[in-house]
Amino acid sequence: MTQMTYGSYLKISELLELQQPLSDGPEHDEMLFIVIHQTYELWFKQILHELIATQAAMEAGDLYRSLALVGRVRTILKTLVSQVDILETMTPLQFNSFRSRLESSSGFQSAQFREFEVVLGRREGIQLDALNDADQVRIHAAMQCRSLWGSTLALLAHKGHPIPVRRINDAQSAITGPDEELQAVLVDVYRHDSEYSLLLERLVDLDEGVQEWRYRHVKMVERTIGNKMGTGGSSGVGYLAATLFNPVFPDLWAVRNLF
Repeated sequence: MTQMTYGSYLKISELLELQQPLSDGPEHDEMLFIVIHQTYELWFKQILHELIATQAAMEAGDLYRSLALVGRVRTILKTLVSQVDILETMTPLQFNSFRSRLESSSGFQSAQFREFEVVLGRREGIQLDALNDADQVRIHAAMQCRSLWGSTLALLAHKGHPIPVRRINDAQSAITGPDEELQAVLVDVYRHDSEYSLLLERLVDLDEGVQEWRYRHVKMVERTIGNKMGTGGSSGVGYLAATLFNPVFPDLWAVRNLF
């Protein structure tokens, strides 16, 4: 029987074979580009793993595990932001030395990030045309499930807070924009239920983390390619900038005006 080792357990040999630059030479900075983006995808995989567990904890009424898991996802998002600092050590000339090798590939085609948005609760405006059939099936399946926001509302209802029935019965629990009736309940949670208000604040932390990552991503792309069209035919900075200041949980931001 082969003894388990660090390398065999983590599949290090296989992992290190996955970085395969395509440029001539190859260009030195293409390796950095590949490693950073593969790392992003690994973190997206971990985030989705954590959110599945978070929703299970919420549905089981386990507040404290929910708090811990949401906090972990927020910490992972901080790591995603810090990785932008590394990518920004690559100059525009260095990126353009291998950019043509990307051909039609684009970060816009990250199925895991699209699934992340869907799991959080954003179901409107999710564009799937650039994804392959298997990824589209996976994301459509996620759209039929209750979102993280929906699980949060179910947890609040389980605690006895009068969440509007139409929101609880929404099979997809999609975020459709600010809801004044729901906001009134959320304000009451903040005022009279300190434990569950802490969960709401953790979700604000998570929302802020997503927005922070989007902003740093936009500025990184702008300083690297300016306003040129992105790879894969996307509008580049123009498209990314349009995603800014678009909160995941709008009701949690709207209630700031009601205190």
